[in-house]
Amino acid sequence: MDRISNMQHFIEVVKNESFTAAAEKLNLSRAQISKSIMRLEQNLGTRLLNRTTRRVSLTDIGKIYFQRCQAILEDIEEMEGIASEQAEKPSGVLKISAPTSFGILHLQKVLPEYLKRYPDVRISLSLTDRLVDIVEEGIDVVLRISKLSDSSLIARKIALCNLILCASPEFLKQYGTPETPQDLAALPCLTYSNNPNPHRWQFSGPQGEVNIKVSGPFAADNGDILKSIALAGMGISLLPDFIVGPEICSGRLKAILPDYSPGGISMYAIFPSRRYLSAKVRTFVDFISDYYGDNPDWNDCHQKSR
Repeated sequence: MDRISNMQHFIEVVKNESFTAAAEKLNLSRAQISKSIMRLEQNLGTRLLNRTTRRVSLTDIGKIYFQRCQAILEDIEEMEGIASEQAEKPSGVLKISAPTSFGILHLQKVLPEYLKRYPDVRISLSLTDRLVDIVEEGIDVVLRISKLSDSSLIARKIALCNLILCASPEFLKQYGTPETPQDLAALPCLTYSNNPNPHRWQFSGPQGEVNIKVSGPFAADNGDILKSIALAGMGISLLPDFIVGPEICSGRLKAILPDYSPGGISMYAIFPSRRYLSAKVRTFVDFISDYYGDNPDWNDCHQKSR
């Protein structure tokens, strides 16, 4: 950075043919300007300027160096302008990672709307239920639906997702409807294997906080397949409303234990840093936050079923 400043001082001396005039224009002392030129000449091992009591002129090497300095500083100014413009105008490739079920069910609605508003952005979407490394894999934004652990990454809450304990009418007819969380221990349950403790389900209700160990014939790392197995009458599932909401509304799945809440999880937008946040990331996070709002549409059936 000192070398760039020294080059700027050198160019002003040449343009003004005077150390004093350059110092006045840059609001520096004549001694500071002299030191800058001295440093350049020491680093290069050659004299750039001929100095007399009346004027300053370029040496032959100085003429070549002056031309290159001008070109370099113009390139720097152009690059800074481009970077500044990119920071203000959403453009380029936006790399997003999101859970598979959520992406298929909901992002297909919101992403076209975002692209219409910001046509200079191109989206590269990766759908996966594994825990991605946002920095290692070069992802701009990760949408994560969970209870977040402490992290050096920046997380912005986008929307609330309620967990729903549910089963098919056929299953409930065969096994009976559980009346307390303790009843779940003796019933086939379908577990989400990506959870830290997939066989431990927690509820809050008339008994306070209850922690139940469950087991069953099927576990998976994807909510859609768990929903399909629940619809087939194979067990009780604990899934977010954005996955099972339509089935609750249609009656194909029944919400059970309404007095015991399994709580909720939130959808977060996660990105590496809040500093120098690019326009494409900033506008996308703002857009989906406004799009889903405080009461996303997937909450409707859950609220009606309670």
